[in-house]
Amino acid sequence: MASTSGLTRRRGGAGPTDDGDGSRVSSPAPTNKRTEDSRSGPETSYESSENGHKIAFDPRDISESAERSKQPKLTLMEEILLMGLKDKQGYLSFWNDNISYALRGCIVIELAFRGRISMQKDSARRRYPLSDRLIEVIDDTLTGEVLLDEALKMMKTSEKMSVASWIDLMSGETWNLMKIGYQLKQVRERLAKGLVDKGILRTEKRNFLLFDMATHPVADGGAKDEIRRRVRTLLTNRTVVLPASQFLPDELEFRYLRTITMVCAAYAANVLENALTTLGHESRERAFAQVDELLAEYSQWPFGKRTGGPGTIGANLGQVVADEVNGSKDKELQLEVVAACLSVFTRLDSLL
Repeated sequence: MASTSGLTRRRGGAGPTDDGDGSRVSSPAPTNKRTEDSRSGPETSYESSENGHKIAFDPRDISESAERSKQPKLTLMEEILLMGLKDKQGYLSFWNDNISYALRGCIVIELAFRGRISMQKDSARRRYPLSDRLIEVIDDTLTGEVLLDEALKMMKTSEKMSVASWIDLMSGETWNLMKIGYQLKQVRERLAKGLVDKGILRTEKRNFLLFDMATHPVADGGAKDEIRRRVRTLLTNRTVVLPASQFLPDELEFRYLRTITMVCAAYAANVLENALTTLGHESRERAFAQVDELLAEYSQWPFGKRTGGPGTIGANLGQVVADEVNGSKDKELQLEVVAACLSVFTRLDSLL
């Protein structure tokens, strides 16, 4: 059941290695979409308008719209990608391979935050490391985010696998050709196109010597500025206060824990430094040290307790996150998945 991640860790770019972890499943079998859809019931419903005419609508659109209204404008994956993109050039560093692996981990985390997956409820799971515990789908309602829904469908139709196994397989980190179908492809490009649809990026064609490539420069700098401010607030302030915004609504569940997770994922993806460029050298080093502490605390379950006194950076975080967790006791198995993903992120060149 043990699994190893394929990440290596450096402040600059790093590259993944292959993973030889065995698993108990094969690639998901292809399905006939028309047959599947016909079994799921009617796709179209009707409601009467004021003039007596019937108006057709897809109920799934209504549920997806309700889902989006409860969530921040950007997913964790989109925030990480946006942090790594060069503003004007519109592409990621060619030397950074870690981001691909980190993005798959963020998919698992986002599904847990949205209440779609949780750790399998089995007391025997505690005999295994966090990253080797099995996860299961507890709600297969579509989220309206294409990548999340694609991963959710695979998890629903598959046998249960561990957190580390899912991240490895979705990253293509396997020698087993029978499992190659679990790999999520073109994740970065698909996320970028999603950000174009949301008005955050735009698409341009750039010539790179012998070929043209689609790039995605920043169109609306407000989103990236807000992410940078949130990162600096978390990593430099003694008392962390996160103002409400469309990217972090006040009514959003686990606001502080979600932000901590985003920062840790950006660290694993080697893009965090892009949000700290305005800080001096010593301040950046202290910020990185703070992330090391956050990873140590939140890559275990239950979450670890903060050390240091009231004068330390983020002195209030422990209590704020504890209040968030205590207010959602019924979702502890979901948060255990988050901790497991962060424990996978810590396996970068032994320890971060």
